[in-house]
Amino acid sequence: MYTGYAQNMALLNTGGKKAGVLVLFVVALLLPFLLQDDLLRLLATGAVLAIGAIGLNLVTGYAGQVSLGHAVFLGIGAYTASVVSGDPEDESVYGFGITFLPVWLLAAGLVAALVGAIVSPLATRLRGLYLAIVTLGLVFIGEHVFREWDALTGGVGVGREGPTPELFGFDVGTRSEFFSADQQLYLLMLVMLVLFALVGRNIARSAVGRNFAAVRDRDIAAEVTGVDVRKAKRLAFVISGFYGGCAGALLYSINGYIDPGSFNVLLSVQFIAMILIGGAATISGSIMGAFFVALLPRLTRELPEYLPFLSSSPTETPNVFQFETFLYGILIVLFLILEPRGLFGLWVRARNYWKAWPFSY
Repeated sequence: MYTGYAQNMALLNTGGKKAGVLVLFVVALLLPFLLQDDLLRLLATGAVLAIGAIGLNLVTGYAGQVSLGHAVFLGIGAYTASVVSGDPEDESVYGFGITFLPVWLLAAGLVAALVGAIVSPLATRLRGLYLAIVTLGLVFIGEHVFREWDALTGGVGVGREGPTPELFGFDVGTRSEFFSADQQLYLLMLVMLVLFALVGRNIARSAVGRNFAAVRDRDIAAEVTGVDVRKAKRLAFVISGFYGGCAGALLYSINGYIDPGSFNVLLSVQFIAMILIGGAATISGSIMGAFFVALLPRLTRELPEYLPFLSSSPTETPNVFQFETFLYGILIVLFLILEPRGLFGLWVRARNYWKAWPFSY
């Protein structure tokens, strides 16, 4: 029971939430010493995908502006970071040689946010399906630019190196005396996820977040009550672009290589799947959905051993990669029909059940 408005608006407003977050954080810090490096790299990827999913959830889940162009923001962030940290002596691609992580990460977020600001006027004129189609068109524009701008991307089939995750002269992506490269990358991405999640949660519970929710529920009613609808929509795209740009930069600092064909419609669909499977308009749901989608290929790649008709080769049909795409669609449909609040909704149901047990009301 809440005894005041301040308690109701607090970030962790119950003892159970505080204890649960503490346990999760302790377990997360212990995982580098319990899991193998390949799993840690997968979890680090999931943490970065969660950052991108939070950004998409802010514009789609909280503000109600359907965006299918999130892959473009990831691509812009990835290439901006690579240009900033790239080798200036490499004449085939742009590079400034600034490998300090906060610099290229901030640059990636700001450039992607600028593109979000340029795109945002469309959101003030369009809504629903029309806005979704326009943002989908951005993906095809981005794909064309990335494929043709060889000085930026390195060209199709060649690509370029990802940004170097360097902090105070130490390359996090290389093995140190005490930790492996994957352990260090996991811990770095965990810290990044915590920071971005805290900022996202505070945005959601601030006046900005309440304006987003008002626009999502009914923009005409929001405008009548004094909400600047145009400003709220523009701000949602700018924040989402910043998150997407940072996620793209961090993701390819883990992978170490950027291919121009990576930022396609399927990547945007994967991020839509993350927020719908995890739970729209929830930061926790974004994180759940991102880790679910990140870990899903780990399971599907084992299917050929049990389902002989599925091939592990992308040149044969049917294969596990096609099955993954099919599975994303099926999961989106099932969650929208059976549990619209996603995995977060399932958690809320389980929590409420045990809080009320043995009573049924």
